[in-house]
Amino acid sequence: MAHILVVSAVIFLLAIVMSMTGRGGGNFYVPVLLIAGIPVHEASTISQLILVATATAAMVVFQKNKTVDWKLALLIDPPTDIMAFIGGYYAHQFLDTHVKLLLTGLLVLSSFLMLYHVNERSPGDTRKFGFWRRTYGNYTYTINLWTVIPITAATGFVAGMVGISGGSFKIPLMVLACGVPMRIAVGTSSAMVAATALMGFFGHLAGGDLYTGSAIPLAAVACVGGILGGKFSLKTSPKNLKHLFAYSTLAAAIVVFLKILY
Repeated sequence: MAHILVVSAVIFLLAIVMSMTGRGGGNFYVPVLLIAGIPVHEASTISQLILVATATAAMVVFQKNKTVDWKLALLIDPPTDIMAFIGGYYAHQFLDTHVKLLLTGLLVLSSFLMLYHVNERSPGDTRKFGFWRRTYGNYTYTINLWTVIPITAATGFVAGMVGISGGSFKIPLMVLACGVPMRIAVGTSSAMVAATALMGFFGHLAGGDLYTGSAIPLAAVACVGGILGGKFSLKTSPKNLKHLFAYSTLAAAIVVFLKILY
């Protein structure tokens, strides 16, 4: 019982921090589950279920406060979801060390970009094919579909394969490449994280990975953390959210790298 309570408490705290920044937290959930003695592929499956619970709970909070751009999410997320299913299904076909090294490098890059490029870009004037000028509330930004779609698809494949949500890459993509305000990016990412994690979860189930022992209780704990994290996020300044995102992403990179060494 004490063992379960400790794991639940860690999952709860992680869910709060991750939902504040529009991320799932699979980079952290998987190591915690591995330490708890759960095999890697089963840990990835449970992680996806926890991601679904956390992101969905946070999304409800963000939606009530009108910070979820559904049109943006529905446009750029389907490629991610499809590739997340494929990544989950073919997770056994790739060398674990190579995937972790790639993931570590991408996480470090993501964190430093958010640390040193904190100013949101103003929308461009382009009307070219493949560029979508989007107005949501009081904000206007331009989405370069030629860049966004391939990156989100690749993100989905890696996310589904290793049991993460992909929010670590979607937030910088929206903020830095598209000029989406941080608060809108966090809310929109939560919706996309929930969908991507669900597809990755189904992919793992189809691949034969299923562990029901503690999955439901941990998902319930994460759901509560997601609600609290969403509320805390709305009270935090965009600048502080960017810094929290950057440092938590860097921490995730360190965790992944340590998993390679040990």
